[in-house]
Amino acid sequence: MERYDRSDVLRILRITARQLAGWEKAGLLPAAHSYSFFDLLQIKKLRDLRAKRVRSAVILESLRAMRQVAGMENPLMEMGTFASQSRVVFRHQGSAMEPLAGQFVMDFNQREVVESHKIHAMRAAETAVEFFARGVALEEDPGTQTEAIDSYKKCVELDPLHAAAYINLGTLFYNRHDYPQAERFYRKAIEVDPRYALAYFDLGNVLDETGRLPDAIKAYQSAISLAPTYADAHYNLALALEKARQPRKALHHWEAYSRLDTIGPWSIHARNQIRKILAADELKIVPKKK
Repeated sequence: MERYDRSDVLRILRITARQLAGWEKAGLLPAAHSYSFFDLLQIKKLRDLRAKRVRSAVILESLRAMRQVAGMENPLMEMGTFASQSRVVFRHQGSAMEPLAGQFVMDFNQREVVESHKIHAMRAAETAVEFFARGVALEEDPGTQTEAIDSYKKCVELDPLHAAAYINLGTLFYNRHDYPQAERFYRKAIEVDPRYALAYFDLGNVLDETGRLPDAIKAYQSAISLAPTYADAHYNLALALEKARQPRKALHHWEAYSRLDTIGPWSIHARNQIRKILAADELKIVPKKK
């Protein structure tokens, strides 16, 4: 079975090195330099539970309790899971069980996909990851970007909930100036993962590029609401607000960007914009001479 290094895991699952190291430190994962496909599935489950605000300590205790209840070595891989009121709930023998309380609960999360552990289903999911990784590699060469598009399309055929593949498809079409197709794929990414800040940011770029400035502003604001330290979203939102003749609102995001990026060339531009807006405001409040 193919192995994935740490950089592959970070890219495929859209997590940070700090997140992965934190889960290892908390004892949720063994520290490793390479990972199997099944490791990727386990890390994806951890990512999804943490995104639902389930604390690492609660996840760890829930896994220990479930091992005792069900006698399983790895409940994350052997059972379906979902988050409920900051707790981990496992699907066990047709019922939903919260192991810390030791009780069965009602499963109202109808949107949760019940994961099959049949070999052919796992192989299909693995193939989707392989197509995604192949698409990432093909993207790096301008001469193979059509093949990259084909790989990403194969990925989402096998895994229709693969938001990152929709994002990368959108970006390939954006770079071709095919904005309708880019928008379609960015919106699909948002549909399957409404908490994907990058999807809103990229959608904002398409909307801005096609002259829909108010909608672009809303998209950038959505990205920032999901990821308040998203520097590029602050930068593009500030630009959009200036285009919309709202410099005082833009000021807030120029300032946010300059705090997040203190040394880069774009930070110099942000600080220049801050000075211009503040100078313009000072001129407005100077009293008229009699």
